[in-house]
Amino acid sequence: MPELPEVEVTRRSFADRIQGAEVRALSMGKPLRWPLGCEPASLAGRKVSSVARRGKYLLVHLDQGVLLLHLGMSGSLQFAPELPPRGVHDHFELSTSHGVLRLHDPRRFGAVVYAHSLDDSRVTKLLGALGVEPLEAGFDPLAFHRALKLRRSAIKQVLLAGDIVVGVGNIYASEALFMSGIHPALRADRLSRPRAQRLHSAIVSVLQRAVALGGSTLRDFTSAEGQSGYFQLDAMVYGREGQPCRLCGGPIRAIRQGQRSTFFCPACQKK
Repeated sequence: MPELPEVEVTRRSFADRIQGAEVRALSMGKPLRWPLGCEPASLAGRKVSSVARRGKYLLVHLDQGVLLLHLGMSGSLQFAPELPPRGVHDHFELSTSHGVLRLHDPRRFGAVVYAHSLDDSRVTKLLGALGVEPLEAGFDPLAFHRALKLRRSAIKQVLLAGDIVVGVGNIYASEALFMSGIHPALRADRLSRPRAQRLHSAIVSVLQRAVALGGSTLRDFTSAEGQSGYFQLDAMVYGREGQPCRLCGGPIRAIRQGQRSTFFCPACQKK
């Protein structure tokens, strides 16, 4: 699944190029996770003012209204002056004066939703429970520690929940916990303030590094320019079960937490 770095890389790869474009047409393929929420033809003539991100959602702001895009499990966006004819897995296309924005989503877990404003009930339902953005100034280490003290679940699961800090998905949670020396099964409320601050710093560092490397391409993720990501080649623990730890040389282990694989070094990461 594309996580926060992949979504941010996608945003950066087309946001400047589509800004100011006039919408010529919007067309939908097979149904996605939720209905669009308006007649596609009603958006013709509107202009794209900016493209923002909230968690794993892209917000394409128009001069009237906003389009929320989610890449789901396997989605990716393309943006180019011209694209070849739509294929069977191309389920959304926004034709503009600057080019064509297309969502390719073989599994159809993605979504495109139109709302009149950010105060719309459809927006608040999707975004209202999200935690703070980890790459923005509002991600405060002391507030992060206070929030963790209220949670009795394993720290890995708390990070994935996204209601304290948003967008720390499976790959990057494993990497941040390794960087901070914290066992993924440790209960969140048992983290001391110094350890929580180390985890806070590791989250920021890992996500910034991932964005700089273009995200992770485990299967078919590419940016809107068709570029693959390379963070997976830099990973310390993710996907490396049985391989030697890059720090201590001991074997990396994998466990299942909430239906997801967690990778860690039992020697370097302590409860």
